[in-house]
Amino acid sequence: MPTPRAGNASPAHAQQTAQTGRGVEQSPAPTGRSGTTRRDVADELRPYSALGVGELTGLAEAAEEPEPASKRRPWVLPIRILISLAMLAVLFWRIPDFEWSALLPDWHGTTLVWLAGALTFTLVAVVLSALRWQQVLRAMGYRLALPRLATTYFACQFVSNVLPTTIGGDVLRVSRISRDTEDAADAFASVVIERLTGWLVLPVITFTGFALNGGLRGLGDASSLAALVAVITLAGLGLILYTADHPQLGGRFASREGWRRFVQAVHLGVGRLRQRPLATLGVLGAGVAYQVVLCVAAWMAAEAMGMTDAGLTVILAFYPAVLILQVLPIGISGLGIREWALVQFLHPIGVPAEQAVALGLILYLLNLGASLVGAPAFAAGNRQAPAIRTRSPHP
Repeated sequence: MPTPRAGNASPAHAQQTAQTGRGVEQSPAPTGRSGTTRRDVADELRPYSALGVGELTGLAEAAEEPEPASKRRPWVLPIRILISLAMLAVLFWRIPDFEWSALLPDWHGTTLVWLAGALTFTLVAVVLSALRWQQVLRAMGYRLALPRLATTYFACQFVSNVLPTTIGGDVLRVSRISRDTEDAADAFASVVIERLTGWLVLPVITFTGFALNGGLRGLGDASSLAALVAVITLAGLGLILYTADHPQLGGRFASREGWRRFVQAVHLGVGRLRQRPLATLGVLGAGVAYQVVLCVAAWMAAEAMGMTDAGLTVILAFYPAVLILQVLPIGISGLGIREWALVQFLHPIGVPAEQAVALGLILYLLNLGASLVGAPAFAAGNRQAPAIRTRSPHP
């Protein structure tokens, strides 16, 4: 059920809060599916895989989790898996004389070191993404402990990486954190704004890579595709921000459903951030750190594969476009799209197509391995942690 809004607190309660200097007093965490530790993890995940994007968006806005009994659209997961497998099969078929042995790295003394480093940086990136989320919440007037947010984010990563949808984990984040903030709208807006920072940071990293290595700008289709993805992403972000921030357009989506709720969330989040410009810089700083660490992890994975041509500037120029493309709602966890994109970007610099495909699969396995850290947090359910308000509740 949607959580009560903090703005509905009684005057007596508000006076008690002002005297103690603490945040809004939290009611006991509701028992049931979000707090249970006995439900099998597979049973908990099934409702997310049975819902479409529109339904998941509605649940996120309402700060609710799917009903455990839901069995709608049981065909979604197998079809997404088949699409990913088909894309990989077509990719293998289109590569002449595909050498399957090239999918495995040439093991040497430093291979495990590079892979361990890549996994470590992948884990660090998840913590930095939680830090980015914390900065967004702080800019919106809430203070939550980083360990609480990091645990929730690992659970989110677990859901997102074992399901065909890329937003199921975000539904989980909104549902759990809204119990801390006591405001579902703010919780939803914080997740949306946190995600949108990548739309700004990733294109900037791409252009930075091109600036650091001028030779990458003359690779024909590869350079054009990376630049096109960056420009379209920035244009899409600009359109969303303009629509959401417009005093008349943004507010019109308040009573709408589906993707229009998304615009309303951006409208709310942008309004909060405008009131705290210095905190907004903290959001962007955490976003840059997160994406750069992801690029470093990808570079270390490439080094483990012996891909000496794929240096750090190459990864900075092209990997952000891969990250953007792999979130398209096709297949499962970006499988197929990620590998195709890496072939398009890395083959022109001399990386064999088989190695580019292998890099994509290794990055998937690294991300999956890092997300398994969130399985216990997901199975344990929600544990409330009071959020301290640094601004007055809105009506």
